Amino acid sequence: MNQKDILKLFEEVRDGKIDPVTASKKLSAMPFQSLSSSKIDTHRELRTGMPEVIFGLNKTDKEIVDIAEKILEAHGKVLATRISKTAGGKLKKKFPDAVVNDQSKIFWLDRKKNKPEGGTVVVISAGTSDMPIAEEASITAEACGRNVERIYDVGVSGLHRLIADDDRIRSSAVKVVAAGMEGALPSVVAGIYGGPVIGVPTSVGYGVSTGGFAALFSMLSSCAPGIAVVNIDNGFGAGLLAAQIAGLVEKK
Repeated sequence: MNQKDILKLFEEVRDGKIDPVTASKKLSAMPFQSLSSSKIDTHRELRTGMPEVIFGLNKTDKEIVDIAEKILEAHGKVLATRISKTAGGKLKKKFPDAVVNDQSKIFWLDRKKNKPEGGTVVVISAGTSDMPIAEEASITAEACGRNVERIYDVGVSGLHRLIADDDRIRSSAVKVVAAGMEGALPSVVAGIYGGPVIGVPTSVGYGVSTGGFAALFSMLSSCAPGIAVVNIDNGFGAGLLAAQIAGLVEKK
């Protein structure tokens, strides 16, 4: 339940379409619902604009399905990240109309199907190997109600590929850039284009890349202004932050 739902509920009581007791029951699900191993924050969308997101790592398949069912009942949409292939299969069986992306390990279902609002988020990946994290960011931003443009495999070893998408990048409100190895691409993007850039260091790389730390340090040390950096492989965090920023921008 979000602010629009609350206002609609109040208007229905005012107009006599539902009685106060029924309205009270609809509100009684807040602020949380308890399952055997989880307490679902059904109040979160009202506070933050986004329902609680399921972090699938170390949860059983049954726990993920049960939590997803409750969040869907409360909000009409549900997002789960870092789910296993088996969990994805069970979620798809339970919710055939859902999107299950094995590459990014994401499950997404939106039965409200609201049109995107705010500015456009462009998600850029340096290499094909960075795409799972880039897709996590892309789907997260879409789940937050933003229009997303994807530009993948345009790293610094061939910058002509990046420039080929100049118009799409310039017209976006926020740029999310996922890169491993030396993590240079966010600096390039911030140095060429205006607007906020969110760097996502990935754990892709050889030897001294040390699981993404080289990319992380490079992004944090960037001389290009206007870059924010999230944790290693945190596509979800980048997508959510980008959606929040783009939500402040009037859609073109």
